[in-house]
Amino acid sequence: MWIPTSYAAAAGIMLLSMLCWGSWDNTQKLDRSWRFELFYWDYMWGLLACALLAGLTLGRIHAAAPGSLFHDLAHAGGGAWLEAFLGGAIFNVGNLLLVAAISIAGMAVAFPLGSGLALVIGASLNYVIAPAGNPRLLFGGILLICGAIFADALAYRRHARDAGAGRQAGAKGIALSLACGVVLGLFYPLVAKAMTGPRPLGPYAVFLVFALGALASNLPANYALMRRPVVGAPLTLRNYFQGRAGQHAWGIAGGLIWGVGTICSFAASAVPLVGPAASFSMSQGNTMISALWGVFVWQEFRGAGRGVRRLLALTFALFVAGLTVIALAPVLR
Repeated sequence: MWIPTSYAAAAGIMLLSMLCWGSWDNTQKLDRSWRFELFYWDYMWGLLACALLAGLTLGRIHAAAPGSLFHDLAHAGGGAWLEAFLGGAIFNVGNLLLVAAISIAGMAVAFPLGSGLALVIGASLNYVIAPAGNPRLLFGGILLICGAIFADALAYRRHARDAGAGRQAGAKGIALSLACGVVLGLFYPLVAKAMTGPRPLGPYAVFLVFALGALASNLPANYALMRRPVVGAPLTLRNYFQGRAGQHAWGIAGGLIWGVGTICSFAASAVPLVGPAASFSMSQGNTMISALWGVFVWQEFRGAGRGVRRLLALTFALFVAGLTVIALAPVLR
């Protein structure tokens, strides 16, 4: 099994994780005619494919040694299996809420609010489970990110009001974003427990079990969302099978991109100097990446007034400061 052997290598794959987690949803936005509920089925197939590919390649280095994919799957305790599976199931529900929020509020809002809140909850719980790094720097960075969340919410509400989107649309986008943040904040601590408890799973084995849990959760959760959508008319599975090959391909690509970011985060968290709290916190820098995509590529705040632009600038500044402080937490003890 491959994991980084230095903090520099761990920091590199944490940055890759941040980039992947903040960029995967561009594949959804490339075809606006393809509803996010339909996109999400293919996203799950891409995620499962990534878990299998990573496990059967990097996870099989020295296949008989502790930490390799098959060794971990055979020797891990039932508790670790259950925690990884539940982590995947919980993630899937939170991520469905995230793509629903993106469909209403856009990437520049849903990611900072949802992922930012998930960072606050997840990093705090991860530190309780496996303390690592300087707690003052870690939680100081989290406090800065809380400020960024508040500034971004104000910017979105003000822009929705100025654009005539109405109070109800603005409130629904924020509510979905915050709901997904609460749920997404709970999945990584379960993964951390599966990787650090008695008879644990290694990062590649935990990712495979995690992906299976996400797929199992998606079957009822996404179908229920198709029948009672947050926007648009109800859908059936027939709508999914009527999709073009290109539409399905983009969904699979989105799952593969998120999967690469996930295995990078899980592998970095296995490095003792880093730990789950810092790895998850750095990966949640995806909020900055997604906000940049939303603002500068998808023009989600086009025509915003000066006050809204100032709030967006404050959001970016607080996020950068918070992530910088969190990145220093493992090395400045």
